[in-house]
Amino acid sequence: MVLHFGLFHLLSCFWRALGVQAPPLMNWPLAAVSVSDFWGRRWTTAFRDLTHRFLFRPLTAVLGPGRAVLAGFTFSGLVHDMVISVPAQGGYGGPSLFFLLQAVAILVERSRVGRWLGLGAGWRGWLFTMGVLLAPLTFLFHRPFVTEIIVPFMRAVGALACQ
Repeated sequence: MVLHFGLFHLLSCFWRALGVQAPPLMNWPLAAVSVSDFWGRRWTTAFRDLTHRFLFRPLTAVLGPGRAVLAGFTFSGLVHDMVISVPAQGGYGGPSLFFLLQAVAILVERSRVGRWLGLGAGWRGWLFTMGVLLAPLTFLFHRPFVTEIIVPFMRAVGALACQ
């Protein structure tokens, strides 16, 4: 998370100071007023750019935008399962479920009812977004990942005093 919230931004500043076009990977994620805004413009924009170019756009032509959103988030869930659940040797499917819920939330906020409720803008959109992101967070960062990866890492870097 230090990389996501600090070091990558500083690296972007360094490269831009040298004249290299290197926009930050994060774009004020807490300012997102919709789930679409969060994943599409504010969180890990390099991953978004890759999946948008090589997955979403080609699939939209074949499947339509709704199914392409589901496919893109399914892919992201599988990638996250590989890098979170496999090393932790547990919690399989949790990250995939987290990202599937994100896709469903985007479809809901873009639906007629979602637009009527204001789920894609303003304070209602912000509350909806934070709820959708935070409520299922334990699917993404499940117990095996925390106990087998995060806690040992924190101990190794001296962030946890107890052994």
